[in-house]
Amino acid sequence: MKPYPWRKAIVVGASSGIGEQIARRLAGAGVQVALVGRRAELLQTVCAEINGAAGAEFAFAVPHDVRATPDVSVLFQQLTTRLVGVDLVVYVAGTMPRVGPQEYDTDADRETIDINFTGAVAWLNEAAARFTRAREGTIVGISSVAGDRGRRGSPAYGAAKAALSTYLESLRNRLAVRGVTVTTVKPGYVRTALLEGLPLPKIFPVISPEEAARQILAGAAAGKRTVYAPPFWRYVMMMVRAIPSPVMQRLNF
Repeated sequence: MKPYPWRKAIVVGASSGIGEQIARRLAGAGVQVALVGRRAELLQTVCAEINGAAGAEFAFAVPHDVRATPDVSVLFQQLTTRLVGVDLVVYVAGTMPRVGPQEYDTDADRETIDINFTGAVAWLNEAAARFTRAREGTIVGISSVAGDRGRRGSPAYGAAKAALSTYLESLRNRLAVRGVTVTTVKPGYVRTALLEGLPLPKIFPVISPEEAARQILAGAAAGKRTVYAPPFWRYVMMMVRAIPSPVMQRLNF
């Protein structure tokens, strides 16, 4: 595996899916990784497998619910102390609850926003402040193609991802002059729990979390501002963004 430019990483949302595979790839390349996630047993299992394969401790587990934003500042400092530094922070935590076509549940929407956006702001603000002082580092935020345009399904999810994309762009504009890289990732269909049970258009392939992680880390290592995974989604979303609003209102997606 090609070495990455990082040595110490925090991956938030690492117990399964894309986050788990990002953590595995980083550790496999010799990067020490703090795995953060709500499901403690899964985190411990992933860490045990990573360390067993490496024959050394490259990963450790940190149980945390990203909705507990008041805890983030102290926890971030504890992790960077244990890692003896950090040069990569990845926020992957996300949720996309099923929403009926006539359903408007504010409590469910608040949870969607808290996990997909507010939690990201809490963690990445800490990363931004540290990397500003260090004048180096990489921030990776996992947004979604769903944030590129307002669609019928899951309004709060799309809105939270759109907010995350804008927040990451703002961080990038702030931090570029400080030598910090900020990469916005917009996956399409990835074979994770978020897609279980959803009817998907057969025209678009579904990639594995392993392949998504490979593309994401390669793009971030290359200093890319935005990574669509897989890359053809960039052109798909260019066409979607060009659709006039009256036409979008008639489309059932």
